[in-house]
This record gives sequence, structure tokens and C-alpha cells, in this order.
Amino acid sequence: MHGTEFEPTLHVKATMNTAAEHPKRIAVIGGGISGVATAHRLTELAPQCEVTLFEEADRIGGLLNTVRQDGFLLETGADNFITNIPWGIELCRRIEFEDQLVQTRAEHRTAFVVRRGRLLKIPQGFIVMSPTRMWPIISTPILSPLGKLRMACEYFVRQRQDESDESLARFVTRRFGKETYERLVQPLLGGIYTGDPEQLSTLATMPRFREMEHQHGSLSRAMLRHAKKQRKSESSGGSRYSLFVAPRDGISSLLQAIANRLPPGTIETHSPVQRIAQQETKGWTVSVGGNKPRTVAFDAVILATQAKAAAKLLADVSPQIADPLDAIHHSGCAIVSLAFRRSQIAHPMDGFGFVVPIIENRKILSGSFSSIKYPGRAPDDQVLIRVFIGGACQPELLELSDDALREIAVSELAELMGITGEPTLTRIARLPETMPQYYVGHQQRIATIESCVGDIKGLFLTGNAFHGVGIPLCVHSGEKAAEQASNYLTSNR
Repeated sequence: MHGTEFEPTLHVKATMNTAAEHPKRIAVIGGGISGVATAHRLTELAPQCEVTLFEEADRIGGLLNTVRQDGFLLETGADNFITNIPWGIELCRRIEFEDQLVQTRAEHRTAFVVRRGRLLKIPQGFIVMSPTRMWPIISTPILSPLGKLRMACEYFVRQRQDESDESLARFVTRRFGKETYERLVQPLLGGIYTGDPEQLSTLATMPRFREMEHQHGSLSRAMLRHAKKQRKSESSGGSRYSLFVAPRDGISSLLQAIANRLPPGTIETHSPVQRIAQQETKGWTVSVGGNKPRTVAFDAVILATQAKAAAKLLADVSPQIADPLDAIHHSGCAIVSLAFRRSQIAHPMDGFGFVVPIIENRKILSGSFSSIKYPGRAPDDQVLIRVFIGGACQPELLELSDDALREIAVSELAELMGITGEPTLTRIARLPETMPQYYVGHQQRIATIESCVGDIKGLFLTGNAFHGVGIPLCVHSGEKAAEQASNYLTSNR
């Protein structure tokens, strides 16, 4: 069986016609979602400038890629994005892509957590680390009576007066107790960050919950008030989308739509950047390898690569920036996509997937029922499931062979979902050291980096290593970098 990559349409390099005799030139290095969003925003803000995006691979998208195979639509990275963070939806509107977004199936908007080998529904209204409805918490078999009592006591737990950072594990345990952390919060956070909440920073990953504690004294009190307002808004027609949406034809179609909005010649693939250098007089040079090695002059440079790649390029420019960038830890995972005939699966699959607590001692992080969440992901008589393996707590599993990863995924699904027989399709995507881990103290590190960057004329950074992961936050990061670069070039004519 062979897969076909969904590649964005690229343009042949052309000379820009502009009223300016010497248009300002901006280099965007890195063709992931952050870099592509950066390039697009630059063309909106500064159409008189010449933007060139360099990508070392043969396609844009980075970790995001859609593959069609045997009637299945497979994502090798993220398969959707959240809607209550606005920047992804706003970009889709500006590029007239909004009508290409599909919502999650309304009848299955729930998920499961593993407890003692069984898939149990996560209590309705439980949002990451705080309930919005009490009865589902009271009735759930996921928590013991003592665990539920301790969780209910969160309402009366005094707020922390110390303003310093603390780990997510400590924050949640302090407010809700150990059992709620181990059975509900840890697996949900692990599914978001593939990380270890014992080390992840509350201020960098979930600052809203610290704000709730300070403003309301209790997360439960804050969430119940918010839920009441939300239900009122929805009843009056204020809610238009489900919490998550996905492009009908896959994430790569979104990248293609953005690329098609760029001027001809903006994107150069097969163009690894080997060195950047600041000029003594003004501007930068970018040395590009690949099929057409050359050194090109630019007025500004925006690095949209992963943190360690940016650190390598900045090693000679500014060790004060490169060293803390290089120190940002990253975790990785493998995504094992498996297809089965529906008749092979005993579980009703009346949800979008499941997460697995560390204390269950299993070899998978989570499972996503891709073809249940969104239409058009699998033929009618089959089901597509993505299994996540590895993460910060089990990094050694990424060293296993493809056959071993497949065996783990199949055997775990067989136990948890009553699946019999072999999958009809298997595809494995490895994402080693791709998810930045916002450890305690992350905000201070990023503030130091950004302060040093601010002292270097014409240099800007963007990406998921700074202020958030996920497509909307990467879009926001890229658009902020574009605005900074545009303002810089405007003020330095």
C-alpha cells in the first residue's frame, strides 16, 4: 500500500513589481505553521516588502502533513485545532477558508480515561483541571468516594499567596488532591503536551487557572460561574463552533490555502539555511544550501524553526540567545495510525478517544478515534484510530522498531477496546524531540531570550517554544513576529 502526500501548491520565483526602487526584504526561516502564518501576515501588513520563506524539506508544514491512503485521510501530526483560542479561526476567515472547516460530530462529544483496564467516560463538564458540573463528578466511577470528597473541598482551599511558579502536578494536587491529579488531570495534560506535569510550569502552560485562583479563590467557583455564562451565551446563539474543528480535506489543505495567498515566489523549498550573519552596516545575510547554494541579503530575519535549530543558527550571532534556546527540553512521540473493520471492535466507540494515566502502567499515552470525530477520514465500513506512544515519561519507547510500536498499539487496543484480528492499514509517524516542554521557570527564560532579541536590530523569533503550542497559538506567535518586523522596517526606512 502506498500513501500520497498532500503537498501545498508552490510558485516559481518571480521578481516583485513595486513602487519602491529597492523594496525591503524579509527572510522567514522555517516553513511550519508558524513560519507560513508569519509570511502571510507580512504580506497583509507590508505588501510593498519582498518576503522569502526558506524551508529545507520538499514541502511546507513541518510536523503537519496529510496523507491519503486506500480511502483514508491520515494526519502525521495534529489533526485539528481549538476554537476558543481565536487566532486559528480568524486566519481561516481572512483567507476565506472558514467554509472548509468541519466540526466534531455532536453525538459523540465525550472522551474516556482508562481505569484498571476499562474505558470510563470523563465526567461531563470536566475541563482539564476543574469541573463545571457537579453531578457528573459525584457519580463518576473514576474517582473513589474519598477522592471525590477531596476534590469537592477545593472550593474551600486557600489560595496560594506566593507568586512564584510551581509545577502543574503541585498546583493540581494542592487544590484538588492526589487522586484527581493522577486519575484525571495528569492523563489529560499528558495528551496535550506529551509531557510530565511534575516538571511542567503552571504559569507557562495553564496561566488561566492561576488567574482563577487569584481572582476567585477557587477554580471550582470560577468555572461554575463561567459555565453559567457560557450556557446563557449558547442559548442565545453565541456559540457557533464545537470546541475543536478540522479542515475537511486535512491540515495540509489549510497550509495550501495560506500558501496560495502568498505572492509568487515567496516559498522556497529544498532550501536549508546554513548560516545567518548580521552585517556591520545594516541588515543580514542568509546562506542557503540545497540545490542552489547562495548567500542572500535581507533587511530583517525571522526565525520560525524549532528552538534547537534556531539556537544553532544564532550560536555565532548571540550566545546569550542561543544557549537558553538550546536548553529548552523537548519530548517526542510516535503516532501509530491503525484501521479496523467496525465488526472487529467490541467497544461502542461513542466518544472521540481516550487518555491513559501513568499509574495504569501501560505503554500508550492515548488513542484518538479519528473517523468518529470527523467525517471523511475512513471508508464507511472501517474505523481509523491514532495511538500515541512515548512522551516525556516513556521516551525509551521511541527507540523501538516500527514492528514493535505496531505490536504495542494493536495489543493495547485489543485489551482496552475488545478488538480482534489484524488492522487493515498501519502507518507510523515518528516525531522525535518535537514538543517543547515548558518546565518551571520557562517564562523567565523566554523573557531573557526576548530581551536579548530586542537588542538585535532586524531579528525576530517565532514558534511553539515560546508562548504556547497548538495551531492557533503558533499562528498568533507568527503574526506577532510579522507585526514586529513590519513596524521595525517602517521605522527604519
